[in-house]
Amino acid sequence: MSIPFITAEEAAALIKNGDNIGLSGFTASGTPKVVTVALAERAQKSHENGEEFKINLYTGASTNDHVDGELSRANAINMRTPYQSHKDCRNRVNNHDIHYFDSHLSHVSQDLRYGFFGDIDVAIIEATEMSPNGDVILGAGLGMSPTLAHMAKKVIIEYSSYYHNSFRGFHDNYVPMDPPHRREIPIYKPSDRIGDTVLHIDPKKIVGVVPSNASESIKPFTSPDELTQKIGDNICEFLVHELRAGRIPKEFLPIQSGVGNVANAVLYGLGENPEIPQFEMYTEVIQDAVMTLMEEGKCRFASTCALTFSDDAMLHFMDNIDFFRDKIVMRPGEISNSPEVVRRLGLIAMNTALEADIFGNVNSTHVLGTKMMNGIGGSADFSRNAYLSIFSCPSIQKGGKISTIVPMVSHLDHSEHSVKILATEQGVADLRGKSPIQRAQTIIENCVHPDYKQLMWDYLKLTEGKGFHTQHSLKDAFAFHQAFMETGDMHNASYK
Repeated sequence: MSIPFITAEEAAALIKNGDNIGLSGFTASGTPKVVTVALAERAQKSHENGEEFKINLYTGASTNDHVDGELSRANAINMRTPYQSHKDCRNRVNNHDIHYFDSHLSHVSQDLRYGFFGDIDVAIIEATEMSPNGDVILGAGLGMSPTLAHMAKKVIIEYSSYYHNSFRGFHDNYVPMDPPHRREIPIYKPSDRIGDTVLHIDPKKIVGVVPSNASESIKPFTSPDELTQKIGDNICEFLVHELRAGRIPKEFLPIQSGVGNVANAVLYGLGENPEIPQFEMYTEVIQDAVMTLMEEGKCRFASTCALTFSDDAMLHFMDNIDFFRDKIVMRPGEISNSPEVVRRLGLIAMNTALEADIFGNVNSTHVLGTKMMNGIGGSADFSRNAYLSIFSCPSIQKGGKISTIVPMVSHLDHSEHSVKILATEQGVADLRGKSPIQRAQTIIENCVHPDYKQLMWDYLKLTEGKGFHTQHSLKDAFAFHQAFMETGDMHNASYK
């Protein structure tokens, strides 16, 4: 059958107020870039005419300014999940203009199939190649594309001509059966392939193809500074120590690494350390550092959900794409983040905390416990099931006015049961096999900034000898946060 080419405006006109919209991609990679802009313009005009127009938006992860930026500025999103990182979207979320519910990334595809959120009315999927029978080659990010293509009543294809080489062969499209028919996911090493390189879409669903030539618009992460370098060095030294002690096998274990400057610093550190052997990755995103490590021969293979490369790095990747064809596979988010596979492969999981407390609980999402930053993403998919779960953060923020290590986290995303290792630029706290008071002592001694150590010891003394297993004083637990809200400086907390 013939599938028509249509404009972005014509595509946007097919979407109705209240529709559930699903998008391809994971981070900015593979995310639509032109239809959503036209949709925002349509919403803006509707609002100017006094008409209500909002959609419910389901994505693989964070997106880009073409999606969360444009749609948020037009106040065109009613409900949003599972992850966002754009300042305009964040403002709408915290002002309740967007009803945002935070989800583990590995859960959303299956929750959609289970019918928890209703139908998908329209899926917008970026493709880099397409045949008349509906078979498409996806782009630099996979996300929830296979589930969305199957569930959607209508599919709009954004056909990207930006990439000058083919992504054919990089994808591994696979959807597990739903209970009670689900079987094991047959991945036993990161390089195993279990699905199709092509995404099959029923051509009768495809209502149009919209041309696009936009890049992912991903800015490069800054080079490691002294602070992030020190955190990276501390984690690398810890991993080398574990390798020497035989607690990490001599072949090493696959790495999962979150997004950001600290993650890049750790990866570069692993690459430079002669005691770390060649390794593989089983992760949700790979960044510029991974491409460098592959070219240097340190990273042998990476399984991922997206190529979150900066625009310059992506151009380099495309120029050398044949080198990477047997070194990278892209999977759906529910597979890249599958707790089953994470547990089986024995990953070393490295993620970032907004704040942690002295007993090993981690807050990844809420500033001062109230304002959503980005979301939990896939960190808990990995941390709860990893061989080693490592969380890192600087010990202080805002010139020392905030201690990121506090007596009690203001919001809980990862409990003490999922956090094995905590690292700051001050050092590393190994929490394995320790009671609450031992964890507190280890974290204070190794991870807390010197400016805040005495305050932490003073806090513990409040309940000393009172028969508490976890030594919390409920009336004093948030004194750090209270001091910051009242004076702008956590140093003004007091337990005297």
